[in-house]
Amino acid sequence: MGRGDRKTKRGKIAIGTYGRLRPRRKKFKVKPTTVAEQSKKELQ
Repeated sequence: MGRGDRKTKRGKIAIGTYGRLRPRRKKFKVKPTTVAEQSKKELQ
């Protein structure tokens, strides 16, 4: 088990594939709303 093993994270990196052990990164994360933004929404 190691670099060439398709079932390990290190093997996925070496081969350049993704799977359950190596999920893709999400491009955008959800930003939490601040107190100032919430108060602006309430005033509208």
